Amino acid sequence: MVSISIETGEQIEARLVEVISEAEFVVHDGYWTFEESVDPPVLTPETLAVVRDEDVWSRLVPAAVDDVADGAAAPGAERFGLFSFHFPHAADNSGFVGWLASHLKDELGTGVFVVCGSNTSRGGIFDYWGCPDTLLDDAVVVVERLRSRAVPG
Repeated sequence: MVSISIETGEQIEARLVEVISEAEFVVHDGYWTFEESVDPPVLTPETLAVVRDEDVWSRLVPAAVDDVADGAAAPGAERFGLFSFHFPHAADNSGFVGWLASHLKDELGTGVFVVCGSNTSRGGIFDYWGCPDTLLDDAVVVVERLRSRAVPG
């Protein structure tokens, strides 16, 4: 749910700590990469997301097993670790992406990508977060630290 409210920085921090602690948090196995194509890609059960610009389609898929074994993705391709959040119905998660991205940048020095969607049968908004594969464990530590800051209700 996107809300419009006027809050102090402290109020925003407290609200979003509560939101992250109440969200379903999953760390996904394996590594992921983007594949580009000029034509619309064929959707498979492994395809997590598809997006395009004016020139190409890009789909987020598991990295090939050979890429994982070799420790590198296809030439020029980056590998990412993924984690996700499903937010409870009516959670005021406005500002969440910028807030968590800032924490990850401050603590790990990395940017992230985020793919958002909606599944009303599971409460509504969900986010998939990608970070460099080598920083996934560290990103999970940052998320868990933030989740632990929530005041028990």
